[in-house]
Amino acid sequence: MNSFGLFDFPVGQPLAARMRPRNIAEIEGHHEMLKDSVLLESFANESSTPPSLILYGPPGTGKTTLARVLASLASRRFIEITAINSSIAELRESFAISAEEVANGHSPALVFIDEIHRFTKVQQDAILKQVEEGSITLVGATTENPRFSLTPALLSRSFLLHLEPLSESDLVAILSRAIADERGLESRFQASVETLNFIARFAGGDARKALTILETAALSTAKSGRIEISERDVASSLQTAFVRYDDTGDQHYDVISAYIKSIRGSDVDAALHYLARMIHGGEDPRFIARRLVILAAEDVGLADPSAITLANSVLNVVSSIGMPEGRIPLAEATIYLALAPKSNSAYLAINQALADVEDGVAPEIPLYIRSSPAEHSNERYNYPHDLENKISKQELTGEPVGPYYAPQQFGFETQLTERLKQIRAIRDKKGD
Repeated sequence: MNSFGLFDFPVGQPLAARMRPRNIAEIEGHHEMLKDSVLLESFANESSTPPSLILYGPPGTGKTTLARVLASLASRRFIEITAINSSIAELRESFAISAEEVANGHSPALVFIDEIHRFTKVQQDAILKQVEEGSITLVGATTENPRFSLTPALLSRSFLLHLEPLSESDLVAILSRAIADERGLESRFQASVETLNFIARFAGGDARKALTILETAALSTAKSGRIEISERDVASSLQTAFVRYDDTGDQHYDVISAYIKSIRGSDVDAALHYLARMIHGGEDPRFIARRLVILAAEDVGLADPSAITLANSVLNVVSSIGMPEGRIPLAEATIYLALAPKSNSAYLAINQALADVEDGVAPEIPLYIRSSPAEHSNERYNYPHDLENKISKQELTGEPVGPYYAPQQFGFETQLTERLKQIRAIRDKKGD
């Protein structure tokens, strides 16, 4: 947890941090949202109570910046918490600081929770009372859809703002200011509009990424004794600026998501590309292998029952041999699973069965199949191995349930379809 001056810039801070906007006027983009005077006035007006906010948008769109600016606008203490490495104890500490502010005659603190979607349900629930009582003003930031990643109770008590990626013209304005500003490059470098547009195209709506490219290109320019940043400087710096992989942040989740969806979509080349990005970035190979085991069960399933065996074997192998050799079995599993027939029938079947149980479907277990059958049961358990076709026709759930399993017509599951038809035909007959 950090509680500090809003716009302190320690020596050695990256350009993106130094150029963080200090007020509404310096924020580029989000024009429609920032024209909402009601929202801004609620923070600027001492007599009003500003709402708690959830800021939803991709990286580099200004979520943290907006939170800081709103805190400054409201003259509130700013407390920053990063959900990935925070605990309930740290939350309570922030609540205590806010309570102290109120006791001293000030407004409640603005508690900014970055990556709030990483909080557990228990942690999210711990915030509810404070938000309801107005003892803090919550501003949460997330790159994940809040409707899926946050609890309904927390969402219902917050105002949701969706931040879109910045336009290329917004990024060019940010880059131009960074070149001239004393907090930035202090006019020690120059760059044409074409060069700035070149950077903006590669940044993909992410201001932090654009400023990182600019800073890296400026270093390259300085080493050659020039002041004009060229497109060549930018191009030579892109590998340094872009070939990064944050194995705990947004890249960690985005790339593994793309990897799994590429395998599910049977695009073997895309899957290998994302695997290479994770390997290059130093991702834990056991994490990748565990996800392959899950995918083998969920997406390949009974269309190829050997897939989960292969995936589990690869998990054991990479856990034993590590990297770089582990890249080979990971690639083998990736290719196999991408090209395997796909079926999610087992996934759908267990989910439907669980949904029924959660809805209260729980018929009595017949006496003859309980662990200690009652002596007064009128029916004896039919041991399938004593039967001619090895298939029991006894009712095994007291009352009918399902059907849950619906085989799909891919791979090995086509054989299971015929087997299921035979079993159901026998079980549906009367008598033994």
